[in-house]
Amino acid sequence: MDIVKKLNQVLVHEHNNGQKCIMDTEVYKNIAETYTKTEHSIAVLSDMQLNMSYIYSSSAASELGLSFSGCPMVIDSIWEEEILKKIHPDDKLKKYVHELRFFEFSSATDPEKRSELSVLSRIRMKDKNDTYKFIRHRMFYFFSPYNAKLRFALCLYNIDLDQSKLLQSSFLIINSAKGEIIIEDRLNYTNILSKRELEILKYIGDGYTSKEIAGILSISINTVNRHRQNILERLKVKNSVSAFNESLYYYDKI
Repeated sequence: MDIVKKLNQVLVHEHNNGQKCIMDTEVYKNIAETYTKTEHSIAVLSDMQLNMSYIYSSSAASELGLSFSGCPMVIDSIWEEEILKKIHPDDKLKKYVHELRFFEFSSATDPEKRSELSVLSRIRMKDKNDTYKFIRHRMFYFFSPYNAKLRFALCLYNIDLDQSKLLQSSFLIINSAKGEIIIEDRLNYTNILSKRELEILKYIGDGYTSKEIAGILSISINTVNRHRQNILERLKVKNSVSAFNESLYYYDKI
């Protein structure tokens, strides 16, 4: 299944039935706006119940070649496409996988402890000069006390202080209250898979079939299937979905 469709299924579609959440949206909009004013973050508050987002801009947006009308700019989606399309393709795929794991982990956590958890990532995004820069990405989830479902997600984007070319992208789930890393990215695909295998893995993550991938890359279906088998063997997993699910490592701390 396409990883974005899977995220939509668990983040948005779960609100189709059951008791509605009556959390005060203005409270969470104020939180997002405060980060923009104090840390100059680009803040995106997504409402899972209404499938819409509020984007609060800052001077960092112009540095990344982004322009938003209004503050906040309201969009009818939980996906901030103008921001997402600037993320390096490798990092975007891992970001989606990491967010799905964060949802699953948060949902399984004691409701009293969920607020302690957040995502902390270093990702590559194109700036106004079309050059990749490291961006510090943070994400917080707010669950409803009325129906126990995820209501709001707050994403923050800041230009990282350290732009060393020796750095790599990183994806962490942390416990801010304890100062602990709970989950970290485990696999560096570029050290394990060939360039062609990486291409095919990305298309698998986007939901393409072997036939479709063969057409896009102008290779035979047999070649695609052989690469798929090599991917499974190199990542030591049983199927293509597991190739993504096994990409994160759980610390035995909670």
